[in-house]
Amino acid sequence: MTWKQAFTSSIGKKIVMALSGIFLILFLVVHVGINACIFANDGGEMFNKAAHFMGSTVLIRILEVGLFAGFFLHIIQGLMLEAANRTRRKQGYAVAMGNKGSKWYSRTMGLLGTLVLIFLIIHWWHFWVPARFTGHPELTEVEYNGVHMHNMYNLMMVTFKELWVVILYVLACISLAYHLLHGFQSAFRTMGLGSKRWLALVQSAGLGYSILVPLVFAAMPVVMYFGWLS
Repeated sequence: MTWKQAFTSSIGKKIVMALSGIFLILFLVVHVGINACIFANDGGEMFNKAAHFMGSTVLIRILEVGLFAGFFLHIIQGLMLEAANRTRRKQGYAVAMGNKGSKWYSRTMGLLGTLVLIFLIIHWWHFWVPARFTGHPELTEVEYNGVHMHNMYNLMMVTFKELWVVILYVLACISLAYHLLHGFQSAFRTMGLGSKRWLALVQSAGLGYSILVPLVFAAMPVVMYFGWLS
């Protein structure tokens, strides 16, 4: 398969979607692990140190470029596949199959992915843009063992004092959960792990991942809003 075919053929698009999806699945493991440091309830020290390490390490900053490329590649290929599927099936089924044919979240991956994208833009504006470019009045500086760093924990605390922000993040995490519920299994099946030998493992891992990761993400704004962390 040539590079052109990888981005234009139906099979190529699915493979690119699967590979970029798996890359983003691995990224979410790292991201949720770092964010979960807030549950140490130590005034944000562990989380701030982890965030500072991620933001100040050259190799990770280079990988950050790859991360953005992965996001946009996944989104673009997803939209292209969605458009191609709609074009091939201009006329609907004579009898609506509903969940008998496929789960509703499998049929609305484009919509769920778009909702997640909108959330990501807002999330980046809340945290990544202030940390990298614009700064923020609540993004104060903190010192640990002589090392000065951004107090990202304080910015999180202030951001999640707004109820509408908390509701938005929770709804986004629900959309992410359903998106992953289909996307996780679909990605690994595309890469050849959908055989009978691996099917049960892929389904179980996908279900557990799709529940646990969004649940931890959603818990963060909730516990901060209710003041359950110091």
